[in-house]
Amino acid sequence: MRAFPGERMLGNAPEGTPLPDSKAELPPVISRAEVVAFALVALLVILVVGVLYLARAFFLPITMAFIVGTMLSPAASLLERYQIPRALGAVLIVIAVGAAVTFMVGLIASPVMEWSSRLPELSAILKQKLHMFDRPLALWQELQSMVGGSDPLATFQLPKFEWVQPTLEFLSPTFAEFLLFVATLILFIASWKDLRRALVMTFSEREERLRTLRILNEIEVHLGNYLLTVTMINIGVGIIAGVICAATNMPNPAGLGALAATLNFVPIIGPVAMFVTLVVVGIISLPTIGAALIAPACFAVVTFMEGHFVTPTIVGRRLSLNALAVFLALAFWTWLWGPMGAFLSSPLLIVGLIVKEHLMPVNSPQLPEG
Repeated sequence: MRAFPGERMLGNAPEGTPLPDSKAELPPVISRAEVVAFALVALLVILVVGVLYLARAFFLPITMAFIVGTMLSPAASLLERYQIPRALGAVLIVIAVGAAVTFMVGLIASPVMEWSSRLPELSAILKQKLHMFDRPLALWQELQSMVGGSDPLATFQLPKFEWVQPTLEFLSPTFAEFLLFVATLILFIASWKDLRRALVMTFSEREERLRTLRILNEIEVHLGNYLLTVTMINIGVGIIAGVICAATNMPNPAGLGALAATLNFVPIIGPVAMFVTLVVVGIISLPTIGAALIAPACFAVVTFMEGHFVTPTIVGRRLSLNALAVFLALAFWTWLWGPMGAFLSSPLLIVGLIVKEHLMPVNSPQLPEG
């Protein structure tokens, strides 16, 4: 007799008698070894993050020197073509970058020092200008009393300026960190070619060596292009912001333009901080609220155009970064290393993207489309 599909024959049973369903357990979807491996990887990530956070005084200057040094290495290679030794070129590049940074800091520091000496006066002016909101606040307090809720605005006061000194201490690196950064930066630029050769020769297989060389070359090229393009774009934003401030009678337009160019190196947070700064400066300096909001509104339009059209067009689609990835990287590195971490978030994300493209290429096996 012909057996039906799924039936098996018993030794002494009549032909065609099916076996009862097997009681054997199916193998688990996730094996115990995979769970253990995932847990070990998670513990390793937590350990690495903890070490980077606790030892940031060492790892932050080193990482900053590596990233900035990789960005500036093409300039050292260019100087080598003009018979300038790489070690001397590294020193000249660091001096030139230091002079540019000092110039920008000088433009920003002058108005900051002037305004910090007038904090009580400026606080009184700001409070006086905000009297126009007394009536909406009174209506809000009346509404709160009618519904019987607590009034959080009853004790509302303008923020004090006791945070200024701790903020400056947080933003300013120690002398040891600065010295470590500068020394590592010069040595990294001077010895980058030897370091790259040593990294490539670490692997024994020819294919692995070629892959490592391609990764290092691409990181150097793209980080160098990123620094150049972003610097030029931010300088343009700073110039436009300075012109806007001058046209709207804002005080010290050169300093505000330099501040806009500097803050624009930090994605998302920098333009928002500059917008708030323009609003506060405008309210204090200009006679009406409407006049005070002209410069911030124009700056918001400029940064919107720059972020959504200019930068994506110049940087290109290949290294275009997902907005969510940029935001998460910014939040993580800012929490880990503060403002310098915010500056490093996009370059580190670019490095991760390049490494991912080479280690997991597009033509690798993919999941089927659902």
